[in-house]
Amino acid sequence: MIIAIDGPAGVGKSTVAKLLAARLGYLYLDTGALYRAIAWKVLQSKVQPTDHEQVTALLDSTSVHMQFHNGAMQVLVDGHEVTGELRTPEVTGTASIVSAIPAVREWLLPIQRQIGQRGSVVAEGRDVGTKVFPSAPLKFFLEADATVRAERRHRELVAAGHGRAIEETYQDLSGRDMRDRNRSIAPLIPAADARPIDTSALSVDQVVEQMMAAVSAAL
Repeated sequence: MIIAIDGPAGVGKSTVAKLLAARLGYLYLDTGALYRAIAWKVLQSKVQPTDHEQVTALLDSTSVHMQFHNGAMQVLVDGHEVTGELRTPEVTGTASIVSAIPAVREWLLPIQRQIGQRGSVVAEGRDVGTKVFPSAPLKFFLEADATVRAERRHRELVAAGHGRAIEETYQDLSGRDMRDRNRSIAPLIPAADARPIDTSALSVDQVVEQMMAAVSAAL
């Protein structure tokens, strides 16, 4: 089956989704990586991410593919493997902007659904349960205190060599939250049948165990 995990940045979606997929022997799909791929192309092409017409026109000359090796996901843009370049602050900020463009979301939708057709997928993102896989039999929506989320993301960035002030990270998250929750198409909201999990005071293992219990009950 398809398991959908949604929520804002810093709640631990990627970490728990990867672990859950590994526990179940499922494919892990990071839908956000696709938007980062478009952001990467926008930056490489020196297109203004706020220029909807230019970004939309760029899609006509863009190909984005995902491939999987031993459960690890790789992202290719125009045939180039760019997975390791998608987590920089610059790409992250640009992805938040271009993901609000309706044409970008519609362009990426069939790519995501094609991967989901393989079945046995744990997919995480911001509209997986509401837009991408609305019929997924099991959906989770993760939340966490804003300060906790900023601290988590700050540690991730520092570990990846992108040192910056935590206040800047908090501001970035606040801006992303506002754009994600208020965009006109597929805003960040829980699906009506999503199971909420507040990860603020939970360890990764505790979150995964809650999910595993729900999976066991659904199988």
